[in-house]
Amino acid sequence: MKLFTKSFICSCALVCAAVSLFSAPSVQAASSTSTVKVQVNDELIQFPEVQPFIDNAGTLQVPLRVLSEKLGYQVGWAKQESDIVVTLINKQQTIQLTTDEKQAVVNSKKISLESSPTLYQGNTYVPLRFITETFGSPIEWNEANRIAIVNVDGKSHKPAWIAPPPAPAPKVAAVAKPSVSDQIVQTANTFMGTPYVWGGTTPGGFDCSGFVRYLYEAKGIDLPRTSVQMYDEAGTRVMDLKAGDLVFFAAGSVNHVGIYLGNDQFISATTSRGVRIDSLASSYWGSRYVGAKRVL
Repeated sequence: MKLFTKSFICSCALVCAAVSLFSAPSVQAASSTSTVKVQVNDELIQFPEVQPFIDNAGTLQVPLRVLSEKLGYQVGWAKQESDIVVTLINKQQTIQLTTDEKQAVVNSKKISLESSPTLYQGNTYVPLRFITETFGSPIEWNEANRIAIVNVDGKSHKPAWIAPPPAPAPKVAAVAKPSVSDQIVQTANTFMGTPYVWGGTTPGGFDCSGFVRYLYEAKGIDLPRTSVQMYDEAGTRVMDLKAGDLVFFAAGSVNHVGIYLGNDQFISATTSRGVRIDSLASSYWGSRYVGAKRVL
């Protein structure tokens, strides 16, 4: 027994030495980065250096050294050009594997593999299910906790580790959509400096009512054509002005309309300087102000 133990330890050491000398990452782990664990009966196996992974073929690959030490496999190896040939022995079964070859030899019989053993992260990895089931130990895969449970004793076992619940997704603050009146005000400001054109109703040139009508029509709100008609027919008269309200001015009769912005300011198409912002409190506009209408 002591002789076998000494031989087994030496074999493992030789395999590790071979891997460190000749290995180079020749495979990429599958896209999933979730931790994969391995359990033998009720005991969770610890992998202190490198971890198991699921390869691109969906096969669970585990570090040979940890697997053989835990399950008591006798290990031998031989370098064959750029590959490593690994021999595993358990009772009367012998498995021979060659890195990067999808074929194993079990008791002198060739068997195809879904995934080959590989050299990865400085270690030899072998397909767990093929190895353990060939040696008579079936595997149960627990998807909820991503654990492969090797039932060496032939019994079914519960997971020895429970995955923590996923962290809740960070809450993304809802971005409030501007109201229609705010959108109209924002758009109106983009036309600052647009020239005044008598009868103008397009961004090439506006008169006062054409400017107001253009902005509201873009939001699906139909207004009369002239400032007098807007004052007489559109919306509801208001005293507590809000952004987006229509403000009217008269020199004898109503002859000018603008859009209230807040803070006693309004925007309109003026004959002297085109689209601009003015104050209701100014001596010129304050003396001509006759009221406001809300159409939203």
